[in-house]
Amino acid sequence: MKLVLPQQALVERFIPKSKFFEKTVVNTKLKKEFTDKIQKITWKYKLAEDTIGIKKTETVEEIQIFEIQLKEQVIPKNVLKVIDKTIPYPILYIFRYDTHTAYGITLKGEGVQRYYFSAWDEEKSFEFTGTTLEHVYQKIVTAFIDRISPQVHDFKTVVETDNHAQILEKEIEALKKKIRAEKQFNRQVELNKILHSKKQLLSKLVTSST
Repeated sequence: MKLVLPQQALVERFIPKSKFFEKTVVNTKLKKEFTDKIQKITWKYKLAEDTIGIKKTETVEEIQIFEIQLKEQVIPKNVLKVIDKTIPYPILYIFRYDTHTAYGITLKGEGVQRYYFSAWDEEKSFEFTGTTLEHVYQKIVTAFIDRISPQVHDFKTVVETDNHAQILEKEIEALKKKIRAEKQFNRQVELNKILHSKKQLLSKLVTSST
């Protein structure tokens, strides 16, 4: 997917990996991850009031778009934490490996930091429009949350619903493993009842938001 942005938003600047070690304490293991997993980091675009004509807010003053060329088809999440700690603005990531592409964004705010990623080669459409840069950022984040209906306009509700759904999905997977490992039939029946209840709750949660 080609990003449609004004020419004045284009930066196209190579960022040496060492730059991220200057402002943040990075241990030897993380430095090795930078070297082993990342080929190149390019600052592609800067979305700001003076580049795309959309007003900043106290929460979101700018949005950066970074392209990361990878040495393997695995997104290095620990490395992203270092980059996000160094850069004070939200970053939309474009990951490249060979002919494959994936996207990522960090959800920041109120003590929460969570990542959203697309699948490799998944079609994604981003709208860089809105009344404020905070609104633009929220639209980028919600582009990753496709289980929630676009009719739900409240950003906080979308994020909270998706977070609850993710927690339920993890609990469901853990229960499935327990059931497979359980030898006692009565205990299997009990766990299956809990599993069924969790699945119903997940279905209701996602359905109620659509």
